[in-house]
Amino acid sequence: MPKNAELKGSSFTLSVLHLLDDDLDSAMQVLSDKVNQAPAFFDGAPVVVDISRLHRQPDFSVLKATIEQTGMLVVGVTGCKQNTYREAAKLAGLAVMNPANQTRVNDPIQTPTKVVTTPIRSGQQVYAKNADLVVLNHVSAGAEIIADGSIHIYGVLRGRAIAGASGQKEAHIFCQNLQSELLSIAGTYWLSESIPEQYSAQPVKVSLKEDSLNIEPLTL
Repeated sequence: MPKNAELKGSSFTLSVLHLLDDDLDSAMQVLSDKVNQAPAFFDGAPVVVDISRLHRQPDFSVLKATIEQTGMLVVGVTGCKQNTYREAAKLAGLAVMNPANQTRVNDPIQTPTKVVTTPIRSGQQVYAKNADLVVLNHVSAGAEIIADGSIHIYGVLRGRAIAGASGQKEAHIFCQNLQSELLSIAGTYWLSESIPEQYSAQPVKVSLKEDSLNIEPLTL
C-alpha cells in the first residue's frame, strides 16, 4: 500500500517574542519598528510568544491577529502559567510549547564546509545546510548568508548573516569587516543599530552566551 504521508522528527529555528508586560499596544509598536528595518527577514517568519511575564490572561485571538499585522506568523505560545491559559491558547489555534520542547532530537549529520569564492550580491541568498559556511569575498547589502553551523566572512559583511539556523547555539560568526544589516545565531538576532559602534568595520567574533549575542574583537 503506498504511503500518502510520513511523520518524522525535525528541528526548526523559531524566534521568541517576549512580552514584558500587559501593554500589547506598546509592545506592537516596538515590534513594528524592528520589522520595518528588515521587512524581508521577518515576512512570514514563524514566532512563538512568551507570555510568562504577563499578569493576566491575554485574548489569544487578538494577540495572534495583532502580531500577524507585522507580517510574522504566530505558531505558538510559551510561558502559560495555568491550565486555563493553555486551553484558551489551543482554542485560538495556537500550539502550547514548553522549554523542554526545545531539546533537539536526532541532530542532522554535519556535512563538509560550503566555500564561496565569489562576491554575494544584493538579493542573493546562500545557504549551507548542516554545514559551516566560508565566504572568501564580500557580502553586499541586501544579500543573505545562512548556515546551520558557523559562518566565516573574509571580506566585508554588509548584508545579513544567520548562523545556527537549525538551532545550534554553539555556532559563531567570524568576520573581517563588520558592516552588517543583521546578525543572528540560533534565532537570537541584532539589527544594525544594536551592534556596538566600536565594532563597525572591524574584525569580530560573534557568539551566543546565555541566550544573548556576544561580540568580541577577532584576534589572530
